[in-house]
Amino acid sequence: MGINLNPYLNFRGQAREAMEFYAAALGGELSTSTFADHGGMGVPAEEEGNVMHSQITVDGRLVLMGSDVPSHLEHAAPAGHAVSLSGDDEPRLRQWWERLSEGATIQEPLAVAPGGDAFGMLRDRFGVDWMINIAGVGGQAGEQAG
Repeated sequence: MGINLNPYLNFRGQAREAMEFYAAALGGELSTSTFADHGGMGVPAEEEGNVMHSQITVDGRLVLMGSDVPSHLEHAAPAGHAVSLSGDDEPRLRQWWERLSEGATIQEPLAVAPGGDAFGMLRDRFGVDWMINIAGVGGQAGEQAG
């Protein structure tokens, strides 16, 4: 048995929309359960349809999780962290960048950096920061990568 480290994103009533967006963007398989599916879990009746837990699995390796934070618990907008996607599968990472960019604020355009990798940062329409690094694009230093 191994150990995994997975990003777990928290939302306030937007988890279903966000996780469906991420599943479409990343091409993964999404599973979702609501508070009602688990007996209500003590949340107000109007929140029982909210997402208690959701999980996207891409290629059996990448896992992204998320849920709605009930109104009786504190929730703050994400800050000070980012979800990072990196590797050398340039076509796939570019596709993910394009899809995640829909409605996003581009903080750093996806472009070849001095070290030779392509790198970009964005804040998606749900307020989640993403970083994408494509290894080994080099040899084109200074040219736009996306």
